[in-house]
Amino acid sequence: MNIPNALTMSRILIVPVIALLLFSGDFWSSFIAALLFIAATVTDFLDGHIARKYNIESDLGKLLDPLADKLLIATVLIFLIPLGRVPAWIVAVIIGREIAVTGLRSLASEKHIIIAANWLGKYKTAFQCAALIPLLFHYTILGVRFQVAGEFFLWIAFFFTLWSGFDYMHSYIKQTITA
Repeated sequence: MNIPNALTMSRILIVPVIALLLFSGDFWSSFIAALLFIAATVTDFLDGHIARKYNIESDLGKLLDPLADKLLIATVLIFLIPLGRVPAWIVAVIIGREIAVTGLRSLASEKHIIIAANWLGKYKTAFQCAALIPLLFHYTILGVRFQVAGEFFLWIAFFFTLWSGFDYMHSYIKQTITA
């Protein structure tokens, strides 16, 4: 266990806490859930940065990091549905894309094809986080309508979700044909 893996594990452990806070959906629970989500997002940046900087990347980290990301994003999206903060169909498409890309990468791996993460996937994740933070806050504070801001970023995240999903599929097909 190294520092990046410990940060990744902390992100996984934060997920059920955020889920529990979202059960009530009241102001303070939403506020604390948003702060925890921000902390989890920061650990996502830090774990990769530290692992690369100090050359302590590990197979465990390569497995857990994307798993932690998907677990965090999917859980928050699912728990925001009954609160009326996100439409279920968008959540279904986003989670469906994650499952499809994971399956595609697994299939590619069996054929010794590497489908590397690219800038589209990074943008997708960044806009998902940019959407979920205000959607978690949700309430209007000092005239700032967090729900509206979250919905705006959610549509951008949705766009990058579709684009990156099609890009991964295109990359797979292209590499399969040339292999």
